[in-house]
Amino acid sequence: MGAAGFGALLLLLLLLRAAPCPGQLAGDTVFQPSFIHMSGPRVNSFFLGNSSGVNFSIILSPRDAETGKLQLANCSRSKRAGDWNLDVTPGVNTSKVTVSLSRTLELCLPNATECCPSPLCMLETLQVLACRGSVMLAQLLIQAEIFANSSFAGNVSENATVIPNQAFKPLGSCPCNLTAGACDVRCCCDLECTPDLQQLFSGSCFPGVFGGDVNPPYDQLCSSQSMEYSPEWFPFLCVQSSLDNTPFLGYFYHGSISTPKVPSFKIPLQTSPGKPFTGYREGDPIITEEDEYFTVPQQSMAGQCVGNAPVAYLHNFDVKCLTNLESYKEGLPHAVKINSGTADFIQQNVVYRAITDRGKFITGSENLAAEVLCQNVTFAEHYKFIWKDKNIEQVNVTVFLGSLCDGEILTQRFTVEFLSLNSTNGEELFENPGYPVGKPVKAANLNASDPLGSLNIWQPAGRGLCASASDRPVLFGVDSYSGCILEVDINEDCSFLRGNVTEKLNALIQATHIGKRDNSSYSDPNDWVEIIRLDPFSSNVSTGGLKGICPDVPANLNIRIIFAKVGAVQGIPQQEILAVQISYSTVLWQFQCGLGCRNTLSFLPITASVQFIEVPAQPPPPVTRYQKIYAEFDCNQNEVCWPQLLYPLTRFYTGEPYSQSLAKGLFLAFLVLLATIMSNPWFFKLWNR
Repeated sequence: MGAAGFGALLLLLLLLRAAPCPGQLAGDTVFQPSFIHMSGPRVNSFFLGNSSGVNFSIILSPRDAETGKLQLANCSRSKRAGDWNLDVTPGVNTSKVTVSLSRTLELCLPNATECCPSPLCMLETLQVLACRGSVMLAQLLIQAEIFANSSFAGNVSENATVIPNQAFKPLGSCPCNLTAGACDVRCCCDLECTPDLQQLFSGSCFPGVFGGDVNPPYDQLCSSQSMEYSPEWFPFLCVQSSLDNTPFLGYFYHGSISTPKVPSFKIPLQTSPGKPFTGYREGDPIITEEDEYFTVPQQSMAGQCVGNAPVAYLHNFDVKCLTNLESYKEGLPHAVKINSGTADFIQQNVVYRAITDRGKFITGSENLAAEVLCQNVTFAEHYKFIWKDKNIEQVNVTVFLGSLCDGEILTQRFTVEFLSLNSTNGEELFENPGYPVGKPVKAANLNASDPLGSLNIWQPAGRGLCASASDRPVLFGVDSYSGCILEVDINEDCSFLRGNVTEKLNALIQATHIGKRDNSSYSDPNDWVEIIRLDPFSSNVSTGGLKGICPDVPANLNIRIIFAKVGAVQGIPQQEILAVQISYSTVLWQFQCGLGCRNTLSFLPITASVQFIEVPAQPPPPVTRYQKIYAEFDCNQNEVCWPQLLYPLTRFYTGEPYSQSLAKGLFLAFLVLLATIMSNPWFFKLWNR
C-alpha cells in the first residue's frame, strides 16, 4: 500500500472517530460537524459539551510531507497557525468555533506581493483540537480548497450586444450551430460548413426549428395548401401575412393593440365624496393615512418574523421575535394615523413604560467585554383596537422600552387585540358567536364533574425532547404541525413503547367534546360535538426476539376539524365547527446508530397535526339531468366553451380595442350570413336568371 493510500485510510479513520453517533449523550464532547470542506475565507463549527477548562488550538498542514500520513495530535499549540486564526465563542453546552483566513485572495498583479500567484490560491489541511490539559477531547478536520477572487481590471467597452425582440425576430437563426469555428454535422444552416461538407449530409439535415426553420409556414396561411382536409370556407378565413409575423414568434401580428386593464397592487382607498370608504370586513388589511398598510411584526409560515406584515381586521395575534442590537430595526412610527373605515383618520393613543425586569426579555449574551454599547429600544408593543360594526373607533398602544446592549439577544413581544365597543372591563362580549380565526378552540369533558378541557399541540424547546416540550392550544383556522423527540432504549419492549407513545399523544387531548361556537355553554349539550376517535391499530406482529425494532408504533396524531360558515353577524362570517375526528398513523421504529456508538439510546420522533376543512353550510345542489346529458357545454369540463362563443364581442375582452373587435365581429357575422344565403338552392336559381 502506498503512502497516499495509507494516508487516505488514516484520514477515513479520523473521520469515523470524530463523527458523533445519532444517539450520542449530551455529556460527550465532540465537534459538529467534525469534517468540513472549506471553499471560503471563513467557516464555523460547534463544540458540543462543557467547555470549561478546555483549550482550543489549530494545526496547519498536519500531514507529513514525506509519508503523507497525518501527524499525531499535539495539544501544545496556539490559536494561530500561519495565515489562519481560531476564534471560540463559549456557551453553556455549545461553543461556536470559527476558523478564518487573514490574507487576501486577489490574484497577483506584476510586481505585487501578499497575493495569489495562481487561481487555486489555498490548498491546505487544518486540524482544530479541543484539549483539557494534555488529553485530547475532540478534533475537527478542515480541508481548505480556496480559489482566488476573479475581477476584471481592463477597459470596459460601451458597445453592448443588442438582443432583438424575440416576439418578432428569432434570437438564433441556426440553433443547431453548437460548435464555434467548425462545421456541425447535419446542420445545413451552419455557415461554417463548406459546400463539399454539406453534400455529405444534405439528405439528412436537422428538421424543424432546431435545423434553422424558425419561421415555418403555418396552416392558417393563405399560401399554405399543405392541409390534407381543407374546409370549403378556408379561402374566406385564411391569414394573409408574411413569414416575418407568425404565431411561432409570439404575437400573431405586429400592429396596434390595446393595453389590458391589469389590476394595480396599490390599495384602492376611495376617499372621494362620490365613492366613500365603506368600512372593513374581517381579514381586510388596516390602512393608514398615506394609503399604506398598517404593519406590526408577525411570524411567517416558516416561523421567522416579518417586520412589514399588515394587521388584519378582527384578527388577534401574540408573537415573539428574536433580535439583537446589530439587526434591530424600528417599526412603523406611532404618529401614523389610521383609517377608521369611514374615510376619516384617528390618532393612536400611545403610553410609554419602562421595563423593570430585563430577564424576561434578554435570553442570552454573546459578549463578555467589560465596556459594551447599549441603546434604548422597544421590548414590547401591545395594540388594542376598539371596533364597532365595520369601523375602528379607537387605537390604544402600550410601548415598553428598555436598554439593549451589544451581544445580547432580545425576545420582542407584539400583541394585537380587537375589543368591541360594547365590551366591559376588557372582556369581549360575544356579538358574533362563531369562531374568529386565531381564537383557541374550546374543549370540554362533559362526562366529568369539571367540564373544563383542553385541545393542545406541542411547542418544543431546547433539544426538542418530549420531556421538556410545553403545550399550546389549537387555534381555529390555523393548520399546525408540531412534534417532539422521544428517547427509546434498544431493549425497549414494543408493547410498552406503543402504550407510552399513545399516552403522550392522548395527553394533548384532554376532552371528549369540542365547542361548536366560541360561546358554547357547558350546561347545554347541543353546543358541543363529540370527538370521533379512531383508536390506533393494535399490532400482534412478532419481531422474533430481535432487539431495536418495533412495528406499528402510533407515532403520528391526526386531528381533523370540519367547519362551515353558517351565517353572518354585522357582515362578519359566523364560523361553526361541525365535526372533529382524531386518528393515528403508525410507523416502523428501528434503532439507528452509526459505527462506534457507545450507548443504547435512540430517538423516535412523534408528531401531531391539525387540519381545518371547510365544507358548505348547505349541501350543493345536485347535478341536473341537462348537465349530465349535455356535458360538452360545460365550460369547466371542456376546453371548448360554446356558451362563450361571443366573448370577443364583450367589454371583458382586452386583446384589442373594443371598436375593432366589434367591427370584426360584425364583418364575420356578415360573411356567415352571406355563406348561408349562397348555400340555398333558390339563390343559384335567382343567380341564373
